Amino acid sequence: MSASLDQRFAEAMGAALGPDFPESIALAVSGGGDSMAMLTLAHNWTHVWGVRLRVVTVDHGLRPEAAAEAEMVAETCAELGWEHQTLRWHWDGQGNLMDAARRARLSLIDGWRGETRDVLLAHTADDVAESFVMRLSRGAGVEGLSAMRPLREVQLGEGAPMRVVRPCLTMRRAELRHYLRVLQGQWVDDPSNDDEGYERVRARKLVARLEAAGSLTGADLAAAATRMARASEALRARAAQVWGEISAEVPLQRCGDLIFDQTAFQHIERDTQLRLLSAALRFVSGAEYPPREAPLEALLDRLLGGGGGTLHGCEARIERGQIALFREYAAVQDLSCAAQPGALWDGRWRLARAVAAGLTLRALGEDGWAQRDRKAEPPVPFHAARGAPAIFEGDRLVACDALQPAGEDPVFQLCPFGRLPSDFAVFLRSGPASG
Repeated sequence: MSASLDQRFAEAMGAALGPDFPESIALAVSGGGDSMAMLTLAHNWTHVWGVRLRVVTVDHGLRPEAAAEAEMVAETCAELGWEHQTLRWHWDGQGNLMDAARRARLSLIDGWRGETRDVLLAHTADDVAESFVMRLSRGAGVEGLSAMRPLREVQLGEGAPMRVVRPCLTMRRAELRHYLRVLQGQWVDDPSNDDEGYERVRARKLVARLEAAGSLTGADLAAAATRMARASEALRARAAQVWGEISAEVPLQRCGDLIFDQTAFQHIERDTQLRLLSAALRFVSGAEYPPREAPLEALLDRLLGGGGGTLHGCEARIERGQIALFREYAAVQDLSCAAQPGALWDGRWRLARAVAAGLTLRALGEDGWAQRDRKAEPPVPFHAARGAPAIFEGDRLVACDALQPAGEDPVFQLCPFGRLPSDFAVFLRSGPASG
């Protein structure tokens, strides 16, 4: 006899957070069937474990019905005795709508959660299957085809990372809705879930056709994604091991860059080369997602041939028997802000000490490089130093760590912390942010 959803939920929560559960857990509840079922499961689970629930709904402002749906969640939470808050977001029309909404949702929840570290999301086995199909169509490799992880840390600010918990990954949508029907729970169906203008909806309908034809089920696809996740974990461990063997020492003024030994890099297997290169590009640029496979392969081939190139906001080139990866100047040349205490530049560099008023923080560039002390050998070569943060008074260079002699206190700190080259092995093992 199969276990009940309540039992499966309890087992998933125990595996993710047990045996010593936190005092409070947050739930992101949209009002759809999956998240409302998760709310009910979590409510029943707290009867045993005594954990306090905090519930949040993000109204993306994309449908007039969204406000009423958020109110329905609030009313349900009031009946169950849990606090609820609605957060609102308005799209500025820039970029991909679905990706922008996802990013905004996580950012709003992270700002709302306070001291509560764990946030439950209601992703299901169907979501895993649909993601597998979507990524397969884009030519994704093992990493991209891997299933979402039940527990993942997300670092969005400088405080403690948010832990995203997905306790429903082994559950099907149909099961969750049946659970709600039996308990006479309520939910709403978002009409956009039938709009084939969205890639996920097309993937959902493709999975349904495969199941109807008896070819593949959503469970089969989810199981394949789970096996890919296991393989990915092993491959990440291999990449971290190799990094420890081929990494080159980086001078203090080049923190944020990565350097590989060229000869050692050329003699490792191609999959690990690609994995190291992809992770290095994300690490140096601060990008959330890895680059696409085709341009990544092309850059690797150029490096193995003794050349270099740019990708993902980074530049890679050969330097004296080493492969150096650093921030591409073109990606940051237009970024500037006032050099105020705590100012953040390029999403990576925080001004670490007080400076005079009226100064500007921007990339060093060619004009800054031309003002260096020509009597001293700069610790960072020109092509890498151009994209380094620097402080200017008008056109006059005031300070830049990339030009400072060794031993001087740095003007900038990498942010979020943990971006030193010595932390790259941990970054490799953590995998992509989307997993």
